Amino acid sequence: MRLLVKFRPKEDSAYSSVNNYTIQGFIYSFLKRSSEFESYHDKTGFKYFCFSNIFPVSDFKTDETKNLIISSPSSRLIKAVEKEIKKIDSYYLGKIPIEVESVSLFKPRLERQFITSTPVVLYEKNRKNIYFSMKKSNEISFFMERLKENALKKYNAFYDDNYQFDGNIFDRLQYSREVAVRLKRADKMFIVIGTLWKNLEKFNMDNKRFYRFLLDCGVGEKNSLGFGMLNTVGSVK
Repeated sequence: MRLLVKFRPKEDSAYSSVNNYTIQGFIYSFLKRSSEFESYHDKTGFKYFCFSNIFPVSDFKTDETKNLIISSPSSRLIKAVEKEIKKIDSYYLGKIPIEVESVSLFKPRLERQFITSTPVVLYEKNRKNIYFSMKKSNEISFFMERLKENALKKYNAFYDDNYQFDGNIFDRLQYSREVAVRLKRADKMFIVIGTLWKNLEKFNMDNKRFYRFLLDCGVGEKNSLGFGMLNTVGSVK
């Protein structure tokens, strides 16, 4: 399930003044007001939500509408955020005062072709904090194996299941490019390496619930920081 938040900034600001941590904190601020999810930030394990970049991608102009999509396999989580956002109209997104125009729930149609909305992040060496890079390794097999492993861990943890399957998580891939995302938190700069894909396609979805989960939760790691968000190819044409 997804939540589309339309808002208007009340002052001009650079697009770069809001990053993934800013948006994540914005979402957590509403979850903390919900009795069911008030300690969600502090729980161990996977955090089951993802979010888009703010779009259109341009500097913030006073009263010029911007959009943010929040996605989660947990309808209760999404509805909790919706409920809290609707309580008042004015908030801060980082240091930018904003006014919420509208908040609407929607469920994207599941199709066999996906496109990445935000970069897919995978660790090559987790303990050393080294990210997988197509430019450095170009190992599609590693990417596919790690993507499948991560997806199954999240899916089985969410549904308390032990689902497994043979074969690849996707049957056809079309690579777009690699990106390095600079993130600043508490005066420290981080660089996250991720990949963008024009097409991640599964010919036959034997378990539609699994691929619906990926569409709602995101693929790869750091989903709750806005990485690995998927759209269906048909939805962006």
